[in-house]
Amino acid sequence: MDRHLEAFLEMLVAERNAAANTLSAYRSDLEDFSGFAARRGTDLREARVEVLRAYLGAVAAAGLSARTAARRLSALRRFYRFLLREGVREDDPTELLDAPKLPRGLPKYLSEQEVDTLLATAAGRPSGAAMVAALEILYATGLRVSELLALPRAALAGDAAMLMVRGKGGKERLVPLSDAARDAAAALNAGRTGRWLFPGGKPEKPLTRQGFAQALKLVALAAGIDPARVSPHVLRHSFASHMLARGADLRSLQLLLGHADIATTQIYTHVLAERLQRLVEAHHPLALPRAGGG
Repeated sequence: MDRHLEAFLEMLVAERNAAANTLSAYRSDLEDFSGFAARRGTDLREARVEVLRAYLGAVAAAGLSARTAARRLSALRRFYRFLLREGVREDDPTELLDAPKLPRGLPKYLSEQEVDTLLATAAGRPSGAAMVAALEILYATGLRVSELLALPRAALAGDAAMLMVRGKGGKERLVPLSDAARDAAAALNAGRTGRWLFPGGKPEKPLTRQGFAQALKLVALAAGIDPARVSPHVLRHSFASHMLARGADLRSLQLLLGHADIATTQIYTHVLAERLQRLVEAHHPLALPRAGGG
């Protein structure tokens, strides 16, 4: 591996507490560009803006999505800013590059009735206590699946109204727990030992994201909901969308979701727009039916 790339990845671990999946993605994207640069007679450290621009053009010509191109450009930006900061380079060749325009997609979420159906279905399945607890906690708090599966059993062993969560970059935040989530966790914890609230096949390790996602798909199938529409992240979107629809404000939602920037939370403003439209249709004088004139 290129020594500058290795140093960059080590920095991500030391300064940003980057997760294994994040490191793998950066390594893959930067090694892909490194191979392209080598074919152009240069290397990762010395590549000029023309090579980077040609690379992004090749990514687009290969039919990869704008989102993939944007992710690779983001990796390149961080890498070259790191080299600039460390004095390895005197410039940042990504400064003059334009980010690909991304289609503005709306977050996918379930209806409140569909969430209720998932919970009822999970409760009726053999060994359903773990899935019920996971669904109740996810829907009550909006946790990321990685945050959910990292919960130690002791975190929900009492009757505390708040849950301390360690999120991205090791940042901690407090989220309120619903009575249903506490009760489901208590039922799951009854008579159990071990470190993790959701242990995996090997009890000393937590359940994997893949294992949980697969179990969730099976519950969705049993509930008569298209499994393609159901994932841990969709439940996070459902939490946020339903909170806004019932009157929560964006700033509070930002804190609950653990977003560093409120701009990330603003993807849910479509829900606010829909709610405001319903208010206007229900209460604006011009939207109300009027008696015909005589």
